[in-house]
Amino acid sequence: MREILLAFGRALRSLGRKGVFVHLVWPSLLAVVAWMTVAVLTWSPLVETVVAWIQGWAFVGEWIAASEIGATATLIVVEIALALAFLPLIYVTAALLVAVIALPMMLEQVARKDYGELELRRGGSNLGSAWNATVAGLLFLLGMVISLPLWLIPGAGLVASVVLTAWLNQRAFGYDALMLHADREELRRLPRVQRTSMLLLGGACALLAYVPFVNLVAPAFCGLAFVHFMLEALRRERIERGVTVLDALSAPQVRE
Repeated sequence: MREILLAFGRALRSLGRKGVFVHLVWPSLLAVVAWMTVAVLTWSPLVETVVAWIQGWAFVGEWIAASEIGATATLIVVEIALALAFLPLIYVTAALLVAVIALPMMLEQVARKDYGELELRRGGSNLGSAWNATVAGLLFLLGMVISLPLWLIPGAGLVASVVLTAWLNQRAFGYDALMLHADREELRRLPRVQRTSMLLLGGACALLAYVPFVNLVAPAFCGLAFVHFMLEALRRERIERGVTVLDALSAPQVRE
């Protein structure tokens, strides 16, 4: 938990740096505009489709058909559930934009200032980042589709969304945070070793997606937190393994 709090504190400090703040808001704003457009264009048929699906349920459909109150209550619940369901969709879109475009740019700024002594082993690549983010996004959307019935149970859909978003965060941002500094073996092993802590960090970031106004910077802030968390973990591990830590700005690069 100490390492997670340290990562959050360092991410807050990084927000004021030149070349970092500019990437905080644009991914979320772009995602909001895109999904709000989809919502406006598809809202009525989407609500009608979900209501019709519920009416096909045994007993529930009969109750809705026989009760005007039941029909009204069902309509209200469906509309609220759909509105809430758009929040994780906005988040995952913004998170993918951060992972593929914004985070690699922020990574160079942050790493040069705070982790300049770490040797650059370049075990990952921008292509690998894009592939990793795409797979993570598709699996996240699949999980959201599977969990759709839970949104009709008060609170259950929100819990499922937070869990899925926590997984998305650790999967998407964990790779990007290490891709420049870790070698291929470290890039495979370190996320496995840190998986529990990464999920906790991802879950804490996922909760920010439901805080008004804060959610506009939540994906980028989460990416920054993962950069600090993973690079600090890499630095500690190399020191424990007795790997030479170099000043990347002044010393020649060597390997073990």
